[in-house]
Amino acid sequence: MTRELSRPKRKNPILRTRLATLPPGARSRVALGLTAAAARGAFELQVCRDCQAVQYPPREACQACLSSRLPWRVQAGDGELIADTTLAHSNDLFFRERVPWRLGYVRLDCGPTVVVHMHGDVPPAPARVKVGARLDKSGQAVLIAFPSQEVPNMADDRQLREFTCDPKFRKVLVTDGKTGIGQAIVKAIIAAGADLVWVGHAEPWKKFPGFDELKAIPQVSLMPLDLTDSKSVREIAAEIGGRVDVLINTAEVHRNFGIGNRRGVEIAQAEMDVNYFGLLRLAQEFGPALRGRAADGQSNAVAWVNILSVYALANFPPHGTFSASKAAAHSLAQCLRAEMRPAGIRVINVFPGPIDHEWNQQIPPPKVTPQALATAIVRALKDGVEDVYPGDVAQEWLERWRDNPKALERELSNP
Repeated sequence: MTRELSRPKRKNPILRTRLATLPPGARSRVALGLTAAAARGAFELQVCRDCQAVQYPPREACQACLSSRLPWRVQAGDGELIADTTLAHSNDLFFRERVPWRLGYVRLDCGPTVVVHMHGDVPPAPARVKVGARLDKSGQAVLIAFPSQEVPNMADDRQLREFTCDPKFRKVLVTDGKTGIGQAIVKAIIAAGADLVWVGHAEPWKKFPGFDELKAIPQVSLMPLDLTDSKSVREIAAEIGGRVDVLINTAEVHRNFGIGNRRGVEIAQAEMDVNYFGLLRLAQEFGPALRGRAADGQSNAVAWVNILSVYALANFPPHGTFSASKAAAHSLAQCLRAEMRPAGIRVINVFPGPIDHEWNQQIPPPKVTPQALATAIVRALKDGVEDVYPGDVAQEWLERWRDNPKALERELSNP
């Protein structure tokens, strides 16, 4: 049984410092379908549309009937472990630092037999297991066999922790704690076991609602942080950048209306200054610090979380300039993801539907509550996914966008 993770000891500066390495990341273009699903937290395999055969590894044609019609479909993952072994030596730079490492061979109930990484609580073969897809440090999908039933301390498994960004015993920076969203995330992260949470607030001379409650939490440290001020970001990065394990960017400016319903560019500039340039300032100052600690022991730097919006996928004209700023932030976050990947830092983009706050008062339910958004972010960290779409609206929007982006654009533009 997996032992409960203990609080890491203070690092000994005399000992050897492990540098960041990545597992083999080469994949065929067709195999990236598995990665795309794993990035959303799903386990999908190719299913032939003509003969219904489920196949793995991914191929350009069906192994049974040679059809090229092979859509990806969600799989349950139940199967039988038929063989297992423990890797004691490896010439690969990533795995040689992490041996012993368990591997297994699983016959899925849906048909294919797959090679998997194995959770420590999976019994020796033969045994029933549940296979899931996760992203490894290189950002590619891999398969992991879990026990068929939930076990205590399941998330604390040494191998599984290499595929996730669990906040337990980690130090977290939440960039804006003034909003209900920021405060909900702080409480959820602490409940998940974070050691210390730095909480930024842009106007330290103002006592925002919830200030006293946050200040009273032992794990919280309030800090002045203004994402529109490069000097402010630089000073905070110099002070705590070398200790941050998870950065969650909650700062945003959100205003209603599109282009023709509001004169001037001041509001749009304010949205861009926080939503886009604020992210850019953070990335320039905190990015190198996180990359430098990507292999720093049990509680190393692991993740960067951006709260974007489902409006970043297709512009929502009643919130037109806000949508544009989030689309710009989305593009920048993709660049950040590419630059952080060589160090194994996971960049998680969160695309919520309408959030239940003052700027979405005229949008009818369903809307995402700050607490639900915080829960989704913690779950994303624990699962190690890259893209999160909290709420029913975001899920529907995503499906429509993937099916026909032009149709979604036309529907959104109708009065």
